[in-house]
Amino acid sequence: MYQVIGFILFVIFPLTLHAEGESENAVNLLTRELYNKSAYIPSQCYTKTIDVSGDIHNPCYSCHVKSQRPNYIDDSDLQLNYSFPGDALINPWANLFKDRTIEIDAITDDAISEYIRSSNYIAKDDEAGVSPSIALVKRLADLSEEWDYNCNKRWDGFTPDAWFNFDGEGFDRDPEYGYTGWRAFAYYPFLGTFWPNNGSTDDVLIRLPESFRTDDEGLFSLDIYKVNLAIVEAMLKEKNIPIDPVSEKDLDGMDIDKDGSIGIANQVTYEWAPLKKQFMTYVGMAKKLQKDGEIHLAAGLYPEGTEFLHSVRYIDVNDEGRNQLSARMKELRYAKKTKWLDYSQLRAQADQEVKEKDAFPDRLRTVLGDSEKGVSNGKGWLYAGYIEDAAGELRPQSYEELVFCVGCHGGIGGNRDGIFSFARKFDAALDKNDWLHWSQLSDKNIAEPLRVDGEHEYTHYLQHNGSGNEFRSNGEIQQRFFDQDGELKADQLDLLHEDMTHLLYASKERALLLNKAYRVIVREQSFVEGRDATLLPLETVHREVLQDEETGIDRLLKRF
Repeated sequence: MYQVIGFILFVIFPLTLHAEGESENAVNLLTRELYNKSAYIPSQCYTKTIDVSGDIHNPCYSCHVKSQRPNYIDDSDLQLNYSFPGDALINPWANLFKDRTIEIDAITDDAISEYIRSSNYIAKDDEAGVSPSIALVKRLADLSEEWDYNCNKRWDGFTPDAWFNFDGEGFDRDPEYGYTGWRAFAYYPFLGTFWPNNGSTDDVLIRLPESFRTDDEGLFSLDIYKVNLAIVEAMLKEKNIPIDPVSEKDLDGMDIDKDGSIGIANQVTYEWAPLKKQFMTYVGMAKKLQKDGEIHLAAGLYPEGTEFLHSVRYIDVNDEGRNQLSARMKELRYAKKTKWLDYSQLRAQADQEVKEKDAFPDRLRTVLGDSEKGVSNGKGWLYAGYIEDAAGELRPQSYEELVFCVGCHGGIGGNRDGIFSFARKFDAALDKNDWLHWSQLSDKNIAEPLRVDGEHEYTHYLQHNGSGNEFRSNGEIQQRFFDQDGELKADQLDLLHEDMTHLLYASKERALLLNKAYRVIVREQSFVEGRDATLLPLETVHREVLQDEETGIDRLLKRF
């Protein structure tokens, strides 16, 4: 079910895990040796698509689809076969098959609640009047030798600088209430794994380069920044984007609504067809750099320097039973577009990958990078991140833990220029709730999203997967939405159509269990064996597959 891309074999040896006590469990951050040779192939790709009754389930279409250009990786055929290289035929995600009942039962509800409600990101000094700080900044400044991959006594990777302190427009503010450049947006969570009911809450922030935030003289302009963000959104969604009224005279006379006059614009109008001489342009300093060829614009692609910050967290539950982000982070994931590849280059890459896969089906993908600077997806993006150490503090992810990210972000048809979330951003028409952090939306009902064909997206997933996650292990969703014959309950779907949280949110009881299960993995530091918060050993996942074994699925599904 997962297509292997890239193909020069890297020399692989086991990753050393040290187990000397909970606070001393350590992962070697100074090696590029791999414990799991195919760490970029997700655990979900080993799902059994045929159940014990012979019924067929298709969660595969979430990722493996006929892609939208300029993503030329059309891997929809992977719905039909387990297309793994030889070294990946035995499932390496051992955590899926562990029974953690004893360890989970040993953690009290009060203990896990106290743990997840304590921040490991913002450090508050005990001294009165001292401003809070970002805990990692101090740790990276006083760099441990165990974190210094290139041994130059300084951190050369991404240093976190978001405060997660948002104003009414989703802009992140520092302790002096200045703009950090980061802006939160609300989006429809991706299918299955990324629903809170399946293990984690999360959020995503975007930041464009400084040139997108300033006028042509280099002075900060919030209006220019908001318009440039809207232009990027228009290019990713390929449609008009409503904006707050802005004077086009203040945008250097740019007719951004393309109404033929320079006045007050209420939208960015999408009109980009170079062969028809229809072009779009950024505003402010970015316009000048675009004209000089230093930055680029094209449908479906982010400009160079675009950054994303994605925090993955435990599931907290408020007094009303609604899920919310925990103060503690499981992970802080970072992505930056460092190189521009145009349509022809991206198509040539995709074509080459297909040829190499046909010629060398057992070759593994090579991922360039390291634990400090991050890893490349081979398509212009760099991915880096932090994850909990055994004591719960954030540490850099190892090379292998970062390789885990590259498969989904660089080798499937289901993403949009290496990113999942922004193309799924809420539209501004939804009561202006598009540019807000999830913490500002936790009490709102949000209608289920619709597919291009008009079907309800999450309902479509439930119908064709017959369950609420890839592993078909979410008993709570199963009981809530399916009857004893496996048929969907019409009354529950009616509630879902009105409010997607009816599906996405976990009960307090389930949230506590999932939080405890993941805490056990954190204590073990066994991320190379899987990050899925499973409660019991899974029987719905293959321990081993045959190369190109058929999934049993006989009809390709579209996701878009």
